Amino acid sequence: MFITALLLLLFGFPVAFTFGGVALLFGVVAEGADIFAFMPFRIQSIMENSTLMAVPLFIFMGIMLQKTELAEQLLEAMAKLFGKLSGGVAISTIIVGTLLAASTGVVGASVVAMGVISLPVMLKYRYNRPLSCGVICASGTLGQIIPPSIILIILGDVMGLAVGDLFRAAVIPGVTLVGLYIIYVLTYSHLVEGSAPAIPFDDDKSLGKQYINALKAIIPPLLLIIVVLGSIFAGIATPTESSAVGGVGAILLAILYRKFSLKALFESAEETVKITSMVFAILIGATAFSMAFTYTGGDLVVEEYLLQLPGEKWGFLIFSMLFILLLGFFIDFVEIAFIVVPILLPIAELLGIPLLWFAILIAMNLQTSFLTPPFGFSLFYLKGVAPPEIRTTDIYRGVVPFILIQIAVLASILLFPAFYNL
Repeated sequence: MFITALLLLLFGFPVAFTFGGVALLFGVVAEGADIFAFMPFRIQSIMENSTLMAVPLFIFMGIMLQKTELAEQLLEAMAKLFGKLSGGVAISTIIVGTLLAASTGVVGASVVAMGVISLPVMLKYRYNRPLSCGVICASGTLGQIIPPSIILIILGDVMGLAVGDLFRAAVIPGVTLVGLYIIYVLTYSHLVEGSAPAIPFDDDKSLGKQYINALKAIIPPLLLIIVVLGSIFAGIATPTESSAVGGVGAILLAILYRKFSLKALFESAEETVKITSMVFAILIGATAFSMAFTYTGGDLVVEEYLLQLPGEKWGFLIFSMLFILLLGFFIDFVEIAFIVVPILLPIAELLGIPLLWFAILIAMNLQTSFLTPPFGFSLFYLKGVAPPEIRTTDIYRGVVPFILIQIAVLASILLFPAFYNL
């Protein structure tokens, strides 16, 4: 079933229909049409799931903020503050990526925004091309691990965990990743001379005025982050409720920046419907796939094999992380979350693995899938908006160090969970 699905995906068939079609083919051949008798009830339970309601609301919040040109204002302010430092624009890109991740959580929007605004500046001042591309791709994917993350909401639903607990648990790993990105940029720009030169801004404004402008750009989205995440962490609101607050907050920010219009509201709503429809179509296809896989005894075969691995708990954890990492080269995080995680979950419970720890390991691993060639989505997003002189090889070479940093953080979460309060 997995091999057939992967082959069809490589031929370019839509994800949702691929998994649904493979499930139908194998399920009917193995067990007959009655295997799908309960499928309508499965679909109904998906549509009635209040936890998943946060998905379209956070997506709407992200797209609405994109309409305010928030990223542009943040990058301009940050670049002026850090530009005089070697590697300053790259560091400002990472910081803006972090703020966008915590206020939007939409990877495509972040990568495209920074690719359009930050990349031309770095190229103009002769920044190393692979470094520039790597920084933008890696910073744009921080929305996968830094709350409010769509993947954490999905994992919370699939694994039966409180989304608020997942958000809290993801903060330290996310901040660690950001810190290591900045250290890498500083080290690289110091060791490789001329790779990330300081930018002399011919600005008449005093440093104090630049700080004030930067604060004006940072404070509104920061307040939104505090309201959305603070209400969850303080136990005032559920993630679903806070996502609704985030959606209203994004509209208020659009009004504040004088970017609000009924056209922008309609376009944001329309884009939200498209993305949400894609996620839920994949979920329904994945549900059919996992039904056929489970009812034909596939889960028992996998369970028996994984329980016989050497090293018991550690053997299972290392195997599952390597398996998810490899799958990330070829398929999207949504399919992995909906198909692979439900197969691994019962085995993790049998082995006594803390599920919160396991979920953060999976989330960090799935973030890497956005950067790994040939199907890393961030690579496509950046290539789509990059100037003609940026080659695909520049992007691939640029993301390799950041993939290694993510794998290093993943390994540290695996080996030292106490450091991350897991």
